[in-house]
Amino acid sequence: MIRSYHCVVTGKVQDVFFRAWVNDQAASLKLGGWVRNLDEKKVEVLLQGDEVNIAEMRTRLMVGPPLSQVKDLKCEWIDYDTEHKEFAIR
Repeated sequence: MIRSYHCVVTGKVQDVFFRAWVNDQAASLKLGGWVRNLDEKKVEVLLQGDEVNIAEMRTRLMVGPPLSQVKDLKCEWIDYDTEHKEFAIR
């Protein structure tokens, strides 16, 4: 199992290039994982990598890209079955 950081972001986070922005931010921090849309206008993020960079990514997720409006961010450390060296949009 790979120690991973799992987040669900709610608010105006779909149709505002949120996933592409998360992808760019994660790549700049050299994080692996993925981002995808969920029902009910939520976005799910899985992060793997250096804990300092994950903490920075959490800070960035709370703000989001310019067109978004993040209302809530729920995150927790989990054990995940797959290691991701790169970051991907699902």
